[in-house]
Amino acid sequence: MGYFFVDLWESIFTPGTTPTLIKATHGSFVLLILSLLFLIWNALNIHTVMLLIIALCLWATLTWFIAEVAKLKKEGKLKTDKELKEEAEAKESKKEQ
Repeated sequence: MGYFFVDLWESIFTPGTTPTLIKATHGSFVLLILSLLFLIWNALNIHTVMLLIIALCLWATLTWFIAEVAKLKKEGKLKTDKELKEEAEAKESKKEQ
């Protein structure tokens, strides 16, 4: 469990997404959905229902986006962090000359 939080903290400073960051994102959405469901069950309020719908749509959109990025990475259509860094360094060296 401690390793998860250490890895999560380190992933904040790593470009791109990491499996730990994705797990934390899904875990956060699960807890948010459960909290909203508890609030709806406890005291039915239209605002809470709307928040639940918004949260579910946001979670679905985020899951779709993560899947699309993973698909593009798999197909090789996205540049790696190393390639982007090399391009940035090349541009910097051209500016200095």
